[in-house]
Amino acid sequence: MFGAAPLLSAAPAQAVDQGPASVADLAEGLLDAVVNISTTQNVGDDAVKGPQLRAPEGSPFQDFFDEFFKDRGGSNGGGNRRVSSLGSGFVIDPEGIVVTNNHVIEGADEIEVIFTDGSKLKAEVLGVDPKTDLAVLKVNPVKQLTAVAFGDSNTMRIGDWVMAIGNPFGLGGTVTLGIISARGRDINSGPYDNFIQTDAAINRGNSGGPLFNMYGQVIGINTAIISPSGGSIGIGFAVPAELAANVIGQLREFGETRRGWLGVRIQPVTDEIAESLGMDRAKGALVAGIIRGGPVDDGSILAGDVIIRFDGRDVEAMRDLPRVVAESPVGKAVDVVVIRKGEQMDVKVTLGRLEDSEQQASADDPAAGDTGDAPDAAAPVTALGMTLSELTDEARAEFGIAEDVEGVVISEVDAGSAADDKKITAGDVIVEVAQEAVMSPADVIERIEALKADGRRNALVMISNKSGELRFITLRMD
Repeated sequence: MFGAAPLLSAAPAQAVDQGPASVADLAEGLLDAVVNISTTQNVGDDAVKGPQLRAPEGSPFQDFFDEFFKDRGGSNGGGNRRVSSLGSGFVIDPEGIVVTNNHVIEGADEIEVIFTDGSKLKAEVLGVDPKTDLAVLKVNPVKQLTAVAFGDSNTMRIGDWVMAIGNPFGLGGTVTLGIISARGRDINSGPYDNFIQTDAAINRGNSGGPLFNMYGQVIGINTAIISPSGGSIGIGFAVPAELAANVIGQLREFGETRRGWLGVRIQPVTDEIAESLGMDRAKGALVAGIIRGGPVDDGSILAGDVIIRFDGRDVEAMRDLPRVVAESPVGKAVDVVVIRKGEQMDVKVTLGRLEDSEQQASADDPAAGDTGDAPDAAAPVTALGMTLSELTDEARAEFGIAEDVEGVVISEVDAGSAADDKKITAGDVIVEVAQEAVMSPADVIERIEALKADGRRNALVMISNKSGELRFITLRMD
């Protein structure tokens, strides 16, 4: 009785754009610069199927990181197998320079770069940096390649649109769109974590691919995801261009990184430490020790200093300092602002090279501070839930305390005391109280009483373990 409804309705006389603006033109101009990275590796029969990306031990995301690739290999007999995996990368120089993640090519015997037209080129590794998970490759093209440039990731804001292009699950060039969800993410994957978080779909195989702004500039390198299943749930992480560009430049020029080195051991400034130092709020990085023979072993920076500004850049949290130091040129003289015994001071230091220092730092005795002859033994005293004794030869032998450690030995800790709550144990040594060296139990008592007289509620105490490794803790004096 009634006519069938039309399956298609006519377009309105005057079409009106619906939805957000298309990014098709932008994607079309970028796709040719994004490549697939194919690696092949010979492994023993007892090896795990394919290389596996693991989050560092203790990472809060260790159970979720599954950000690598499907095994595509098979047995080749003779007790070995050839396994292949796929990742992403992008061209930054028309002459054949390609950037990807280190974990994409780590351990590979052969690396092949696959372009959008299906052509393939063998690649050699110019340099890798495991600390930031970056790698630079070189191919020899017969003609100039389509390349992309880095943008300024510092100008990107939470909520800005971004585009990811890569090789998810080996499917080839795939475009996804999203926003910047957060900045400055620390996922405990390395010492310089400062990731951009995005909800642009990033999956297995996207590792090493670019994250673009809406001007077609690379503002990040897609590196990791959080996902129970291995698929995108809208939480992906990219190394920001501000960090990557400097590392990539060094890898291209030198084949290795050349990072600045300050030569200090640091720890966070807690609210209690800030109060004990007379600071208005917790900020900066607390220097817990000085590397012997390092750039600041000349007394320019001391254990107990709080570094709040480095080379014109504010240090709001402890994790900011290693990154800004590493980004500074080796040999550069920089201005450092510290808080020392409640007073703000300006010091100038000349940076060493981190890579040259690593062997020295590992062999260095971590004990810092002045040493001297031990005074005559005195009777133990109790304070703040601890029994304190002279650090005699007998005490060194009993607790196995290193010869270079000086101070007042803690022979007992009361269960449930403030010291017990701070994980202080028998055999630890008090080196300083309120940034003043102590050599006897009486010195400790004197410093505590002086702090109480000044109305202080917390005592900042430098503690050394048996081997000489230092840390600062605060103890309530109520």
